[in-house]
Parts: sequence; C-alpha cells; structure tokens
Amino acid sequence: MTWGALRSVEVVGVTCLSAAPVSARRRPSRSSHAFRPRPACQRCSPPQLQHLGPGYLGPEQLPDCLKGCDVVVIPAGVPRKPGMTRDDLFNTNATIVATLAAACAQHCPEAMICIIANPVNSTIPITAEVFKKHGVYNPSKIFGVTTLDIVRANTFVAELKGLDPARVNVPVICGHAGKTIIPLISQCTPKVDFPQDQLTALTGRIQEAGTEVVKAKAGAGSATLSMAYAGARFIFSLVDAMNGKEGVVECSFVKSQETECTYFSTPLLLGKKGIEKNLGIGQVSSFEEKMISDAIPELKASIKKGEDFLKTLK
Repeated sequence: MTWGALRSVEVVGVTCLSAAPVSARRRPSRSSHAFRPRPACQRCSPPQLQHLGPGYLGPEQLPDCLKGCDVVVIPAGVPRKPGMTRDDLFNTNATIVATLAAACAQHCPEAMICIIANPVNSTIPITAEVFKKHGVYNPSKIFGVTTLDIVRANTFVAELKGLDPARVNVPVICGHAGKTIIPLISQCTPKVDFPQDQLTALTGRIQEAGTEVVKAKAGAGSATLSMAYAGARFIFSLVDAMNGKEGVVECSFVKSQETECTYFSTPLLLGKKGIEKNLGIGQVSSFEEKMISDAIPELKASIKKGEDFLKTLK
C-alpha cells in the first residue's frame, strides 16, 4: 500500500495519553491530534502516520485543528459497559457528535467525515442534519464506519473454515447495531457453505460480537484494539481512493436509496471525491432477505431518533 500524496487526517475526540474519549473524563473537553500519512516503504503496511505536533485541546482550539483537513475521524464518546446497548450511548454521544460535526461544517466543509462514535445508526443522521443546517451537506463525503463488523465476520468465517482471514471477505450490510448487522455470507469470497443451524449461530455471533467483548472486559470498556484496526483499515482505504487508487471497495453506513431506509450500509466503490458508486445489496439468500426485512423497522427508528435529536438542540 502506498499513498501517492500527503493527506491531512484529523482524529477528533481522543487523548494523547490513553486514547480514551476525553468526554468520558471527569472534566469533559474534546481534544484532537493531527496526523499526516507519509509514503510507506515497501515493508510498511499499513503506512505509518507521522504526528505533526502536540495536538489541540478544547473547543477554543477546534477551529485551528480542523482547518485544511482532508479527512476527519470522530471516535469520540463513551464506551459501552455490561448491560448497555449501543443505543444507551445515545444521549451522551449524540451531543458530542453534533458539536464536532458543526465544527467540521464550519471549518472543513469539504473534508471526508468518518463517524465511529456509536450508535452509528443515529450519529450519521445527526451529522448529515448538522451539515444540512450549515448548507454544506455532501452525502458522498459522510461515512459511518462499520468496518469492525466486516473484520469480525471475516475472522469468524475463517476460523470455522480453516482459512486465512486476510483472504476472506464477507460484506456486512444494513446498520451497525444488533440485528441491523447483516452479514451476507452467501456473498462471501471465497465461497463457503454452512448448515442452517451453524449459519444461524454464526450470524448471531457476528451481530452480538460487541456485546461479547463488553462482557469479557467486565466493565473495563468495549472493543478498542479491534476497533482501532478496523477504523484504520477504512481510513487507509479511503485515502488510497482519494489519491487515485482504483477499485477500492469498503462497506459503510451512508445516505442511501437501496431500501426504504434513508441511510443504509452497503459495499461502496470509493473515489477521489468520496463515494464513487453505491454497489448495492446484490443477490441475497432467503435467510438474508428475511433478516433485512426484520431489521428495517429498527433501523428506521434509529435514523429518525438521530434526525429528531437536532430539533432538541438550541
């Protein structure tokens, strides 16, 4: 992997020492750190990121932090604890995302905006509404990062079939929470087959993998290392596409016309200006078709919750 041109990438909402969301600390304040990718040597994959300075701290430094950015990544927010769903994070994380999205709309309106903060099914509609409010909305440049679902699906399928997970690709569509996480194992490459009972169990594990991690950590947080890897994978793919690499495809939760839901995750062909083409859902099995149908009401409700949230902000 090589990066033909330098890109300014901001990761907004992390701290220098712990990489934990600042919003979860005793005195909430948002910090960000500017990273610029440098061309990778042949041995470096993914390319290293070079830190440009001491970073920025607090709302007063946010404008300087964001000016000139090509890509902004927002992982800010509180992590899940045992017994919590992604939706339980809504009240805290929605405010954080809305605040940072407004700053992006004002200071780097042309940047690619990548939202990791959960619940993504609601925080992407929030981000879109903020950009609309500022008159700078471009649906091709706002992404809900769902790559962790794909990484998990690839890993679990590979484990069951004795394959290299790096060579497995399972598209995961719809949303990024519970039953809205729909792995299209019928479209897996290489082709794999499972008995229905094993397929049902595998699908359930992919959908609840985040909860599995939260329980395993016993209150110490949610997925961090795997999320960092998945987030980096998506950002590297996006920057590659921005720099002219062709054929870059990643799944992401975006503005969509694929279903009755106004936002939906599908494989996307990425390009210099963001989404070059939505590749759609494709051919699915009857099992997957039913999962999509069952998930639509929940996804629509989460989207509406995000859109309605902006009406409560002054």
